[in-house]
Amino acid sequence: MTDVEMLKKITGEGDEELLSLLLSMAEEKVLSLANRRKMIYPLKPAVREWATVAYNRMGMQGETSRSEGGISSAFAEIPKDIETVIKRYRLGRIGGHAYEKEPNEELPPEEEENGEGS
Repeated sequence: MTDVEMLKKITGEGDEELLSLLLSMAEEKVLSLANRRKMIYPLKPAVREWATVAYNRMGMQGETSRSEGGISSAFAEIPKDIETVIKRYRLGRIGGHAYEKEPNEELPPEEEENGEGS
């Protein structure tokens, strides 16, 4: 199942172009926060989750909190569970450069164990 199909099922949205755009924007943000240039497999769930959050927040851009009918809601820039995953795979910078080396990091774990993809 593709990321767009997963997001389609989660959100109930039928517009695949919109979902692809949300996934693309979420991937850019995740890569930026992780100091990476290419997506690795362990960060894929964070991208899907962030795209879902972006979909749910459509129409509320720029709001930090909302109060309606006695119910108050506050919005974090990035949800803690997504931030935790990104921090786990974030590359440190040395001399202003982030080094990406892990050769099979972009493969799903089951493919790495079988030695495929090399």
